[in-house]
Amino acid sequence: MANLMRRLDEVAKAERARRVVGLSVWLGALSHISAEHLAEHFEQAAAGTIAEGARLDVTVSDDLHDADAQEIVLESVEVEI
Repeated sequence: MANLMRRLDEVAKAERARRVVGLSVWLGALSHISAEHLAEHFEQAAAGTIAEGARLDVTVSDDLHDADAQEIVLESVEVEI
């Protein structure tokens, strides 16, 4: 989660954003976390940050052979300037 929050902060700074309003994340089939559990951790990690209240869209892969099957991938970030 710390890496995800760091990436959101980097994107927001690069875009000179006031806040992050939404993000899309892809969960690999072997990432060992459910979309619901990720959402819980994200809500806690985002509290008090530029991403507090951001909409989280999660896509869960079932492809065990994907090169990123063990990863959590930040696909997109929507910011408010």
